[in-house]
Amino acid sequence: MDGLLVIDKPAGPTSHDVVARMRRVLGERRIGHTGTLDPSATGLLALVIGRATRLARFLSAGDKSYDAVVRLGVATDSYDAAGAVIGDAYSGPLPSRDAIEAALDAFRGTFLQQPPAFSAKKIGGKRSHFLARATPPALPAQPALPAPVRVTVHRLDVIAVAGDLVTLRVDCSAGFYVRSLAHDLGAHLGTGAHLASLRRTRSGDLKLADALPLAAAEAGADVARRAVIPLERMLPGLEEVVLTDTGARHAAHGKALGSADVARGTVDAAAPCRLVDARGHLVGIAEPVGRPGLLHPSVILV
Repeated sequence: MDGLLVIDKPAGPTSHDVVARMRRVLGERRIGHTGTLDPSATGLLALVIGRATRLARFLSAGDKSYDAVVRLGVATDSYDAAGAVIGDAYSGPLPSRDAIEAALDAFRGTFLQQPPAFSAKKIGGKRSHFLARATPPALPAQPALPAPVRVTVHRLDVIAVAGDLVTLRVDCSAGFYVRSLAHDLGAHLGTGAHLASLRRTRSGDLKLADALPLAAAEAGADVARRAVIPLERMLPGLEEVVLTDTGARHAAHGKALGSADVARGTVDAAAPCRLVDARGHLVGIAEPVGRPGLLHPSVILV
């Protein structure tokens, strides 16, 4: 079995738990996910199956969309509701919606974001969350933090403000931590804050409306198999290059592709593109090689 299964993950299981459960349901060992969701988070989790596991990096690199609820007044060490409270709870008047909107201006556009200590980022070759958990809570020193990363927020809207809860809608680049946004917003407002809940609604071209609830996927292998998106329909956002029969053979052997190998499309693509044979089968993914008129097959599926 080869393709993409889009799951609506409930709160509770880790992303790896979902992978393990679907391996049992489908009887397929080659399953991976394309973007971790924290255990408490819900929503879209894309699983690659079989040969589609070779396409994971192209899926995980896509922009993401989230609905997030931020609770003002209390900061935690993990930046979400699962963490331990740090500092004193805020007891003053809560900021107005206008003040919240003004504070969010600092998180729109492209900027350096500090990932949480409790994250999968690495510090000196070790996962940051392992190091954070090894720091005794009684020590005054804070856990070491990973290096800041450049992220982009394309859109950041306040959906609702109700007491100490602020509901946000976020469109952002891959690698953005909504937990960090919640924590940093609290610091800007002077109230402290943490992420109360998170739901991923989009990943690249994939939308939550097309996802299969995990419970339905586990109800029977037939249900899950019918929901699998075949290889030919994956990554529709990438430019398509249709190969000649000779071009398909060259691609299968990893040879650079020139204009003579292409029946439709261009070899002057500036970004990764889908290689398709004359019958519409996905042969693989090609990327520019830095020389005009050539494409390099970087992933081959045949």
